[in-house]
Amino acid sequence: MRDAAQFFKVLADEARLKMLWLLFNHRELCVCDIVEALEITQSKASRHLITLRHAGLVIDRKDGLWSYYQLRPVDDELAKQHLELLRATLAKRPEAAPLLRKLHEWLATTERGTECAEDGACAAATKKRSAANAKRARVAGGSR
Repeated sequence: MRDAAQFFKVLADEARLKMLWLLFNHRELCVCDIVEALEITQSKASRHLITLRHAGLVIDRKDGLWSYYQLRPVDDELAKQHLELLRATLAKRPEAAPLLRKLHEWLATTERGTECAEDGACAAATKKRSAANAKRARVAGGSR
C-alpha cells in the first residue's frame, strides 16, 4: 500500500504532470527543453525530475553537463494501468495541445542532434528566461 500511496503523491503536482505529458509524447528531452516548455527555472525542473526519477517513472542519462530524461518502462501493474489512464486523460485536457505546441516550437529553433553546450540550446534558454524574468520584475516594480 505504501508504494501506491507514494506513486499517487508524486502525481499530485501540476508541474510533474506536465513533464510526464511532454515525455509521453517525446522519447527523450533535455532539461532545457522542459524548462522552456513549462517556463520554469532549471533548478525547479531538475527538482521535479529527480522526484519522478526516485519514484521510478523516468530515467536519466548524462551527456557532459546536461541531463536527458525519458519515461522508464514500468513493470508494476498498478502504475502501468494508471499511467495509461493518465496519458489518455491528459490528452483530453485543453492545456495539453498548447503545451506540446510550445515544446515543438522550441525544438524547431534548437539544433537537435548536437549536445547542449554553453553556447547551445540550454544556454540560450537560460539566458532568454533570465532576461524575460528581469523584464517582468522591472515592469512589476515600475507599476507600484
